[in-house]
Amino acid sequence: METTTPSTELALGLYRRMLLIRGFEDRVQSLFLRGEVYGTTHLYSGQEAVAVGFASVLRDGDRIACTYRGHGHLLAMGSEPEGLLAELLGRETGTNGGRAGSMNVVDPEHGVLGCYGIVGGSIAAATGAALALRGTGAVAVAYFGDGATNQAYFFECLNFAKVLDLPIVFVCENNGYGEYTPTEAVTPGGIVPRAAVFELRTTEIDGQDVLAVRAAAGEVVERVRAGGGPEFVEARTYRFVGHSRSDPGKYRPEGELDRWRERDPLTVASALLRDELGASTEEVERAEADVEAELEKIQAAALAAPFPERVDVPEFND
Repeated sequence: METTTPSTELALGLYRRMLLIRGFEDRVQSLFLRGEVYGTTHLYSGQEAVAVGFASVLRDGDRIACTYRGHGHLLAMGSEPEGLLAELLGRETGTNGGRAGSMNVVDPEHGVLGCYGIVGGSIAAATGAALALRGTGAVAVAYFGDGATNQAYFFECLNFAKVLDLPIVFVCENNGYGEYTPTEAVTPGGIVPRAAVFELRTTEIDGQDVLAVRAAAGEVVERVRAGGGPEFVEARTYRFVGHSRSDPGKYRPEGELDRWRERDPLTVASALLRDELGASTEEVERAEADVEAELEKIQAAALAAPFPERVDVPEFND
């Protein structure tokens, strides 16, 4: 568990990872508009600090389960960006051979049990993993949105995890909206009290500050890893894009997006690097340029990759 100010090198690494996620999502959106991405897309832009901060304190053997907005979590855990982009493009070199698409990627090599299109499905998957991880020193992390706290999965799994003292961290990424509906309109009493009912230890964090997320996550994960039982985290964050590809986000109150953009995780991290950790402007700009160049190569390689061979499925007659 980290007790001192992180090094400039570490903070730059976290910043690079968030830059990678943001740039990746920008390209996914552009490629989708060109007709290159099949199916729907749910972008993680604006929430990068949560996935990156938590992933930075996890170890080999730990497991995560995430939502259909899972590109950021995959990249934070170390999934190959070229393979992930190829997957979204339906190419043979994709993480799952071009057959999973945007919402259903699985990458067990990097600890990712999967992305789940079913709201709350990640909670159940991570709880099952935690059951298997008992006594190993590893932990499971369930990522889900605020809307999932109204699903049966949420209540059943928190209850089950507490009864068996499973090694799991439940991370609610509260971005203020369940699809198009403000959280407070459908979640009376708030989110943290719902977890407190099950006597889980709860933590609320600023999901726009990657160093704050890392510090809190380090404490939570170490307690769970040491046998302290399940814990619950609410990360307050915000998505800068609509819910999915077809959502222009016109339901947002005037000025809300602009206010949250002032707390852009990239802006916050860049300022911390310069003002508190002693990074030079040249170091920050070099990180930005390096990631941009990497993404250009990744996109070119993914677009050049072949499509999977067609598999003819035999017809069956009654």
